[in-house]
Amino acid sequence: KVGVLLLNLGGPETLDDVQPFLYNLFADPDIIRLPPPVQFLQGFLANTLSASRAPKSREAYESIGGGSPLRRITEDQANALQAAMQARGIQAKTYVGMRYWKPFTEDAIDAIKRDGVTRLVVLPLYPQFSISTSGSSLRLLEQYFAEDEELASVRHTVIPSWYQRPGYVKAMAVMIAQTLKTKFEDDKEPLIFFSAHGVPVSYVEQAGDPYKDEMEACVRLITEELGSMGVNNEHVLAYQSRVGPVEWLKPYTDDTIRELGKKGTEALCAVPISFVSEHIETLEEIDMEYRELAEESGIKKWGRVPALDTDPLFIDDLADAVIEALPYTTRMSKTRASASGLNVPPAEVGELLASYDRAKLAIPVP
Repeated sequence: KVGVLLLNLGGPETLDDVQPFLYNLFADPDIIRLPPPVQFLQGFLANTLSASRAPKSREAYESIGGGSPLRRITEDQANALQAAMQARGIQAKTYVGMRYWKPFTEDAIDAIKRDGVTRLVVLPLYPQFSISTSGSSLRLLEQYFAEDEELASVRHTVIPSWYQRPGYVKAMAVMIAQTLKTKFEDDKEPLIFFSAHGVPVSYVEQAGDPYKDEMEACVRLITEELGSMGVNNEHVLAYQSRVGPVEWLKPYTDDTIRELGKKGTEALCAVPISFVSEHIETLEEIDMEYRELAEESGIKKWGRVPALDTDPLFIDDLADAVIEALPYTTRMSKTRASASGLNVPPAEVGELLASYDRAKLAIPVP
């Protein structure tokens, strides 16, 4: 029996869920890593931060309808992926495991064991690998495999990142080209503004996080694909959602928007490059905060490329990726074969996490 486990961040579905969701987020040492002598304060810190930030977060979620659509969209993606695999002759069942909200990863694991899955492909829904996203979910999953004998007997493999897959790249390019044509009178005028979720610089420079390299390579592949379609607009890449006093990957999205306004840029086509589902960072941060900032900065024309959600090209490519990974499923082992086309082979996932642990990065409190 074949199973596919889709991993995602999760999000509060109601306003009452906001504070406990934030608690789960801040309680993760891959999000806020404290020095060893004070790691016992993680729970206290998470409680304090979630309580202080909940009112502002509630306002943000209220502005997009009272909750995150991420669970609904991820489950739609799971259903579409299952149908795409069945169309290819693979009778697989898909499962959704969220890191910080329901359905939690442990809920998905319970269902996988209950259904008697014998071969499992783990697919984080983050195109680019980062310690703080895919890495955090995989660390938790690794713990379950180590502690559960029944689960450990399931042959499995991980697709850690897939930003370079041709179907994903094509789907993104097509979506951008369509947005340029439908939201702008002159599709040659807008600057294509790739906005990626940021990570602290220390993750990249000290812990070897490949996120920045993969993000830059991803943008390069998409713009090359656009070029082959006759779309040669200028483009920039910037990073959003930074928190706290530490240095995050630059350039920052808000600073870049201001600079573009000063230079006389009049049209921006925003591309949420880190995200394949609509959620708070596309619907509120980009659509509301950054659009307002762009208008204040003198940018007159604004359009935003939708997240891929259940785009057929995208879903078909995920199905192909899963099928290509199936021959590499194996039981828990320190050595695993690398599936062709996977940028971060499964054997390296543990090494990345171990590198992060060795660095003992202390992330200052937001």
